[in-house]
Amino acid sequence: MERGGCVYILTNSNHTVLYIGVTSNLFSRIIEHKEKKYPQSFSAKYNCNKLVYFEQFPSIDEAIAKEKQLKNWRRSWKINLINDNNPEWKDLFSTLE
Repeated sequence: MERGGCVYILTNSNHTVLYIGVTSNLFSRIIEHKEKKYPQSFSAKYNCNKLVYFEQFPSIDEAIAKEKQLKNWRRSWKINLINDNNPEWKDLFSTLE
């Protein structure tokens, strides 16, 4: 049985940096970002710990494909995606189970 996946976008408190990631366990992965489990990582260096967008997929392969697509998008397209789904740029972490 294949495990599902999730693509997500994090930002910092000033919304100046966007980080796109993929995971099979979003809740645990966001905790790792918030606690800076990997201090040398991009997200830790740039304080990206605010979850502003995520999308779930039935398979991890689909999530990886979406991650690659988003990483090729222009910044303005990513901002529009966030604005369409989370216009106030709230931290969506509290909505996760």
